[in-house]
Amino acid sequence: MTAALLAGLLAGYGIAVPVGAVAAHLVSLTARTSLRTGVCAALGVATADGFYALAATLGGTALAAALRPVLGPLRWVCVLVLLALAVRSAAGAVRRHRDDGAPGRPRATPPGPAAAYLGLLGITLLNPTTVIYFAALVLGSQGGAAAGVPERAVFVAAAFAASASWQFLLAGGGALLGRALTGRRGRLVTALVASAVMTVLALRMAFSPGQT
Repeated sequence: MTAALLAGLLAGYGIAVPVGAVAAHLVSLTARTSLRTGVCAALGVATADGFYALAATLGGTALAAALRPVLGPLRWVCVLVLLALAVRSAAGAVRRHRDDGAPGRPRATPPGPAAAYLGLLGITLLNPTTVIYFAALVLGSQGGAAAGVPERAVFVAAAFAASASWQFLLAGGGALLGRALTGRRGRLVTALVASAVMTVLALRMAFSPGQT
């Protein structure tokens, strides 16, 4: 049981810690909204990681092999979604920056906690390579089908908890960043930098060698 707990924690941190487009979007979203919205968005990311951890423990290599033929099309869907998010975030930041300088102009309504949760859940689920990662780790450390139900449950719960704790840390950083950059120019720069990061990572995903 302890081995399953440690394996789940390592798996959760292993997939969550590398900074990617989702992390950049999470930090930017929290900086523009509130800590409550950021925490809900973080739970969306962790839910997707937990789902893939569960799918990997149940399906193992069979599920990974079934998903492999569609990884290419789904990767391009993910690229397009990330580019659309980057463009939307940058355009919204410029529009808000202009509206702040024009008295009487209505301000755009930021996404609420529920919308943030569903949005980040959907974006993270679009990355099916996560299930390949979890399947390989399960088979390597848990023995695949040899692991019992309690061990699998502990593994999934630990992976979810590890991912959630890291996403909460990112959301907290976004909240602190939002408080530090409260001016019009600060909010604009934050959103544009996050959009640039998402664009670069999306293009890297699109043109990285070895992707199927």
